[in-house]
Amino acid sequence: MMNSFFADMHIHIGRDIFDKPVKITASKNLTITNILIEASRNKGIKLIGVIDCQSPNVQLELKQLLEKGLAYELEDGGIRFEEVTLLLGSEIEVYDENCKGPIHVLCYLPNIKEMEQFSEWLVTKMKNITLSSQRYYGSAKELQYKVKELSGIFIPAHVFTPYKSLYGKGVRHSLEEVFDPDLIDGIELGLSSDTSMADQIKELHSYTFVTNSDAHSLAKIGREYQEILMEEPSFKEFNYALQLVKGRRVVQNFGMNPKLGKYHNTVCDKCLSAVKPNSIKCENCGSKKIVKGVADRIDELGNFKGKVEGRPPYLYQVPLEYLPKLGPKTYTKLLESFGTEMNIIHHVPYEKLVDVVPENIAKSIILMREGKLLIQAGGGGKYGSVSET
Repeated sequence: MMNSFFADMHIHIGRDIFDKPVKITASKNLTITNILIEASRNKGIKLIGVIDCQSPNVQLELKQLLEKGLAYELEDGGIRFEEVTLLLGSEIEVYDENCKGPIHVLCYLPNIKEMEQFSEWLVTKMKNITLSSQRYYGSAKELQYKVKELSGIFIPAHVFTPYKSLYGKGVRHSLEEVFDPDLIDGIELGLSSDTSMADQIKELHSYTFVTNSDAHSLAKIGREYQEILMEEPSFKEFNYALQLVKGRRVVQNFGMNPKLGKYHNTVCDKCLSAVKPNSIKCENCGSKKIVKGVADRIDELGNFKGKVEGRPPYLYQVPLEYLPKLGPKTYTKLLESFGTEMNIIHHVPYEKLVDVVPENIAKSIILMREGKLLIQAGGGGKYGSVSET
C-alpha cells in the first residue's frame, strides 16, 4: 500500500565521531546521530539524505549505531533509525575540462557496503575524502559511471546557484556539455529557484525536481523538502519515485519563495546594492564584483514559456524559525504540544494553535501554510526575509 512521506535529501555533517570537522561551515552539533534524532523526533521527516557519508569516520559512527541495535539496514536500501530512514549520500565538486566552473553533484548509494566501495574509489580521485564537497579529479561522466556501477542515484545539486552549480557557471548552453543526460536521476532546484523558474529550460522537462534544505545546522533541516508517494521510505522506493515507477512520485515540493534565497537578485558583492543583470560595476560603490542573481541567469538560459504538464505543485513555505516573533521557547512549546514540525506546519488547526501560542504567531503559521507571507527578496549571499504585512 502506498503512503506519502516527507523527505529532505541534502543535509550536511558538521563533525564526525572524533569531533573532527566534516563540513567546515556547518554547526559542530550536526553529527550523524544528532541529525537522525532531530529528523525523527522533532522534524517528523521520514526520509533524509546525508551527503557527507563518503567520510570513513561518518561510516564508523553509522556502524556503531548498527552494532548497538539503534539502527538497521533495510533490504531495499537505506538505514532505519526510529521513525526516519537515512540514505547515504555524498556531495562532490566536479571541475573537468568540459566545465566552465565548479559543479556540485549529489551521489546516493544503497547501503554502507556500496558507500565504502565508493570511498575507496574516491581516495584515488580526491585529496581529502574526510571533508565535505571536495574537488574530484576526473570527468563528470566517469563519476556518473561509477555511481551507476554501484547501483547509485545521481543528482546535480542546487543547479542555479551562482557558485558551484550546473547553470551558475558550469555550462554555457546545455547539461550535455558535462554530463550523460541518461544517467541523471533528478534535478535539485536549490533555495533561489522553484519549479516554474526551472521549467523555463527545456532540457530539464524530463527530470523529477527535488527540493532540499542544504542544512548546515539542525534547525535548517526541513527548510525545503518534498512529499513523496511510495510504499515505504527506502533507497529503492526513492529511486522509483524519481523515475515515476509504478505510481511512485513526488506529490508536492515545499520550498521557500525563491525571493528568500540569498542569490535571487543580481547585486554588488561588496555593498549588496541591487544592480542591473549586465552591469560591469556597481553604481553605488564602484565595485566590479557583481553576483548575477538566479532569476536573471534563468532569463538568460530560458528557452521555454508555459507550464509543463504533470509537474507536482510547488508550495511556498518557510521553517518555523523564520516566522516573526517565534523564538526558541515558543518553538519548544509547540513541539511539546504537537509533536513534530511537520505536524505543526501541515496539520494543526488554528483553534488548537491559539491554545498554545499568541494569536499573532498562530496567524503567521496559517499564513505560511497558505503561502501568504510577504517576502523581501535576498541577493549576493544575504537571505530574504518574511513578514505578516
